[in-house]
Amino acid sequence: MEGGNVTESPTGEFDTPDHFQLLTTDGSASSRLFTVSNATSAATGQAAGIAARVWAIYPNLWPETVRGLIVHGARWTTRMNARFGDAKTRSAKENLVRRYGIGVPTLERVQRSAANELVLVAEDTIHPFAGGKLREMHLHQLPWPLEELERLGETPARLRVALSYFVHPNPSRRGWAPRFRYASHGLRFDVKQPTESIREFRKRLNKQALAEDETRPKKDSDSDRWLLGPTLRSRGSLHCDLWEGTAADLAARGVLAVFPVSGWWKELPTRDRSDQGVRYALIVAIETPEVEVDLWTPVSAKAAAAVSIVEA
Repeated sequence: MEGGNVTESPTGEFDTPDHFQLLTTDGSASSRLFTVSNATSAATGQAAGIAARVWAIYPNLWPETVRGLIVHGARWTTRMNARFGDAKTRSAKENLVRRYGIGVPTLERVQRSAANELVLVAEDTIHPFAGGKLREMHLHQLPWPLEELERLGETPARLRVALSYFVHPNPSRRGWAPRFRYASHGLRFDVKQPTESIREFRKRLNKQALAEDETRPKKDSDSDRWLLGPTLRSRGSLHCDLWEGTAADLAARGVLAVFPVSGWWKELPTRDRSDQGVRYALIVAIETPEVEVDLWTPVSAKAAAAVSIVEA
């Protein structure tokens, strides 16, 4: 979000003059109505404004969902991409994410789908661990518009996924070595590949979930199709990524999984709160750039039958 600008004097001193900051209301209205704000203070207020407007329209959404929608609706600007050469290499993408996050959100994009974009939102609760072992993973069978996607054939298509949840911090530990995990748990998402059966997909996820060292997850044949990939998108507790391919290829990817990975709940079973459940929001969008196709009608007919399968 916009945070104003900074000036630099000929002697190298930095300053934030009032006319380079953002106008906002003043906290003490008795003395003056307006003041200025900059940097994270200004940006945070604008992000909160988007969240408030979304909640005003959809008051029943979870906080996890509103948070996810804001990031899901963000895009890198042309200037952001240009700074890192359109972010073609892994290091350029990493620097892009470090500097700009996932981009700039707009209220219009967050509030509703565009004419050529279909957004699916799922709110669910998962129980990550039991006795120090993996307890559940969720396989979401999405109400995919199979016929419409197959009819588009080789037409370029995109799949944008966001996963939002909150963690319980460990106040007694710092760092990320296995014995010093900050987060109570982590969640990850993955999409079934066209050649995989549900059983093969589940076995692959089990191996990922049980891996102790997540700094270098095993690369699979689908990693190069994602903009960020499993390493860059898995930091923190809000994950977003973009898959690109053909509409026909996307048609065969109608199963998306959410599964837990290690955290201090898993390593300290006596303090594990998995029985209470962990809420998450899963946001999935199908984009068919520059193609006028009605994806909403077939999906709306299937949405009531969308299935979330709990796997041990």
